[in-house]
Amino acid sequence: MKPLRMLAIDTSTEACSAAVLWSDGEVRQRFVVTERGHADLILPMIDELLAEAGCKLKDLDGLAFGRGPGGFTGLRIAAGVIQGLAYGAGLRVAPVSSLAAVAFLSSCPSSPSSPSSPSSGVLVCNDARMNEVYWGCYRFDPDDPCVPIVLAAEAVGPEDRVQPAPTATHFAGNGIARYPALQARLESAGLSYRTGVYPRADAIARLGERMLQQGDGVEAAEALPVYIRDEVARPARPAVTGLS
Repeated sequence: MKPLRMLAIDTSTEACSAAVLWSDGEVRQRFVVTERGHADLILPMIDELLAEAGCKLKDLDGLAFGRGPGGFTGLRIAAGVIQGLAYGAGLRVAPVSSLAAVAFLSSCPSSPSSPSSPSSGVLVCNDARMNEVYWGCYRFDPDDPCVPIVLAAEAVGPEDRVQPAPTATHFAGNGIARYPALQARLESAGLSYRTGVYPRADAIARLGERMLQQGDGVEAAEALPVYIRDEVARPARPAVTGLS
């Protein structure tokens, strides 16, 4: 498949990042972990990366963003920025699962966060606040070990509901350290813990490239976040009275 030139961003957790993937496979990235300020950081990151790469938006083949699940404010920031760029440049967008990005980073042999050999499966748990985690289980095809395949619908709930897939060999995500009982339970089941792995734009770019190569991109208007726990993001409807 033809390599694509991509711009990707992720603001789904306390990590904020942007990356440019060029057609020769080189990735340039900006990455910072901060509790606040993603909206102020992300556009300067994009400008710096495009300047470093010596390109403009019109030179790219597509865009990608971490579509969630994750923090509501962060997901809205990423979706809004990507929609604006996509409308302006007429580019298609790859909405990439933020949990799948962690699976990629903790398992792909080419990722510095992972071991040198491919993994058969991984459980990803990111913090969802409210004493809950977002989680997903992924497997990897031996013939394509850097593309995580989700085994079941990504979910949200209390940590005691999290169950790894039988093929899982390790677990990762920023939700693990915040729930010691979950970490202890998974380690007692024989899984190893890959620490310090956040969703990152370089992984979003590589997974987004594959999506666009396979024709799975969307138009700007469809580049929407996935909240999972979306009832929290929507205000309650007012009660309707006076009806017979």
